[in-house]
Amino acid sequence: MGSQDITPTRSVLLDLKKKIKLSQSGYKIMKMKRDGLIIEFFEVLEKAKKMRKGVSSDYEAAMEKITIARTVEGEIAVKSAAYALKAEPEVKLGSKSIMGMMVPKVEATSIHTKMIDKGYGVIETSAYIEEAAMAFEKLLDTLVRAAEIETTMKKLLDEIEKTKRRVNALEFKIIPELQDAERFVKFRLEEMERENTTRLKHLKKKGAAAE
Repeated sequence: MGSQDITPTRSVLLDLKKKIKLSQSGYKIMKMKRDGLIIEFFEVLEKAKKMRKGVSSDYEAAMEKITIARTVEGEIAVKSAAYALKAEPEVKLGSKSIMGMMVPKVEATSIHTKMIDKGYGVIETSAYIEEAAMAFEKLLDTLVRAAEIETTMKKLLDEIEKTKRRVNALEFKIIPELQDAERFVKFRLEEMERENTTRLKHLKKKGAAAE
């Protein structure tokens, strides 16, 4: 806001004071939001670290179980059991609020299926294949929960960056410019008042001299 664009009047000064007060209030709110989001982010980050370890360990366990099943039962038996599955996992996407920001909520159903819903019987299938199936179900469940946490973490990061830019804009640009404009208007009004006082004194002297 350049001083050349401002008309130094009382109403403009009052308007600037209101804008400064509003901007300072907004700055405090945005700063609190930024700090709150950062705290939330670090909490989610800790969950993400644990979840990544869980994904890694569950993946290793699942690969170990499937390798054993393939070795003992053979590739054909394992694939036959896989193709016999009746139930398919379903993923539902929702949302939840964190500090007024909507983040994804991911839920999966039909991951852990009962034996009767798997399409193969206990007699036809060995314990090795069943253990492998259970290990992969656990891995899938972990992956779904990890997806929610990772997406939430990314959204929080994006929101923190946006909020930081707004806070910086208010602190280093908008508020200082408004305060500069306020000082300029005050100075010009005081200057105009002095000029008017001087003019009035001069007129009084001329009036007195004329008498």
